[in-house]
Amino acid sequence: MNIYQKINEITEYIDNHLEEKIDYNVLARIMGVNSYTMQRIFSLLTTITLSDYIRKRRLSCAGYDFITNNEKIIDVALKYQYESATAFSRAFSSFHGINPSKITNTTILKNFPRIVLNEIDTSIKDMEYQIVEREEMIVYGKGVATDNDHIQEDAPKFFIEMEKQYKDSYGDIPYAMISYEEEEHLQCNYYFILYDKYIPDFEKIIIPASKWLSFRIPSQEAEDIHDISQKFYLEFLPSCKYNLKAIPELEYYHDEITDFLVAIE
Repeated sequence: MNIYQKINEITEYIDNHLEEKIDYNVLARIMGVNSYTMQRIFSLLTTITLSDYIRKRRLSCAGYDFITNNEKIIDVALKYQYESATAFSRAFSSFHGINPSKITNTTILKNFPRIVLNEIDTSIKDMEYQIVEREEMIVYGKGVATDNDHIQEDAPKFFIEMEKQYKDSYGDIPYAMISYEEEEHLQCNYYFILYDKYIPDFEKIIIPASKWLSFRIPSQEAEDIHDISQKFYLEFLPSCKYNLKAIPELEYYHDEITDFLVAIE
């Protein structure tokens, strides 16, 4: 499977159905994975969530409709799947910087083009993994707010601070977890350290029973863990046949090594 070609087929399908309700399951079938995995891959390769991409394409085309066809706001709103003219006008103004009622033939509007990726060879480097099954886990976590630009610095700093504060009383930190702002896991928002025992003032977190892809890292250094996670997202995931679950990835620290765990169906 050329994943770049599949992305292009998806964006072509979207462009042909902007005036209809777009079924994510149809897009998933184009890629040959489940809906969740398709959205993850789309976001990783295009750096935009699928929902945001569809929204921007519709608003871009709506601007063209106003300029060329002089259509009514309510007609364009319904055409692009908005429930009301008010909701559409708000979204349109946020995107184009002007209310649709103010548009004239000389108005300058934004264009958000269809994404077309170069269909390059995506040879994958070897990544050894195993599939493990884990029962439901009840863990207790404490987190720090972060984002994609700062997590490489924030995560190890926070881990060291928590280790100094809690190791003497509760032992080594066994797990870490990253939470995300949206379902596609494009933008992270928190990094958690987790204990599998009750700790006062920690948040109780339930991790469902699941099968997991486990990638073993012979290190507990943040740089090595980041390197493997990036290889998973950018090299392994686009070509793997496993369907992912909407469960955050885990890092399991033990015996001077790290297991990077990703939940699958």
